[in-house]
Amino acid sequence: MLDLTDDAPDHPSSDRPGGRREPESVLTGENFPVALRVLPARTRRHLLALYTYARYVDDLGDEPDGTGRNETPAARLAGLDRFDREVRALYDGRPPRHPVLVRLAPTVVDCRLPIDPLLRLIEANRRDQTVPRYRTFGALVDYCHLSADPVGELVLHVFGAASPERIRLSDRICTALQVVEHLQDVAEDRRRGRIYLPTEELAAAGVAEEDLDAPRAGEPLRRVVRRQATRAAELLDAGAPLLGDLRGWARLAVGGYVAGGRAALAALSRAGYDPLPGPPRPTRAGVAAAWLRSHWTPRGAHRPSGVWG
Repeated sequence: MLDLTDDAPDHPSSDRPGGRREPESVLTGENFPVALRVLPARTRRHLLALYTYARYVDDLGDEPDGTGRNETPAARLAGLDRFDREVRALYDGRPPRHPVLVRLAPTVVDCRLPIDPLLRLIEANRRDQTVPRYRTFGALVDYCHLSADPVGELVLHVFGAASPERIRLSDRICTALQVVEHLQDVAEDRRRGRIYLPTEELAAAGVAEEDLDAPRAGEPLRRVVRRQATRAAELLDAGAPLLGDLRGWARLAVGGYVAGGRAALAALSRAGYDPLPGPPRPTRAGVAAAWLRSHWTPRGAHRPSGVWG
């Protein structure tokens, strides 16, 4: 799932080591961008409800159960199916019982959230149980339409700013942020049995899957990572005109997400496009500087082409 948080936790999670986070501790175990801390309380409450939902769905597809045991894909799929039914029940007018949905229900009503992006986040985690590799960058973009783009669409609804054109631009931003996150987490994803680099390009570069287990990346792998980073930067630029079409708190918040992506790309570059020793993370100063630059994006800025080339 697309993660719109900072990386360092304010304090350790209260959940069991290695276990799935409980709904109430999802918030306390993560750090949120500065943008969310300065937003009006009502808006911040809605955004945190969305994040709690998305994070919990991601945990259903990724994390061990409450005892610390790794669940089988079949068990995870069953859990995702149960939660899917609970979401649909909420939209059918039945009072929610799950604590994540109890938190989300006022946001659904106040912000008129559509159900489709919420269900797509669940579908992304279903796919994670059965599709551990993606042959082309285009296939990865299709996956991001499930795992990342819904987050941006929901955020636009929270700000009352959703429109077909804005959602289209938001999709580009969110796909870019998901690609960046995949590049940061190559080693972690590999340990989970997943590869979010185009396998076609890895093979063409002479990179074997076992090379992702090395302590450092060789030059062929760095070239593949650099290529994906270039695509992510182009996608961010292609979506950046959204900022020029937003005003007030919406522009501040979305600008923070764009800035985080740009700062993360700069961190990857400083690391020589080698994510294997550990995720290259941006500094807070780097995010702040990118945020200021993003905030002044002019309306109708140039939209690059050739993103998937």
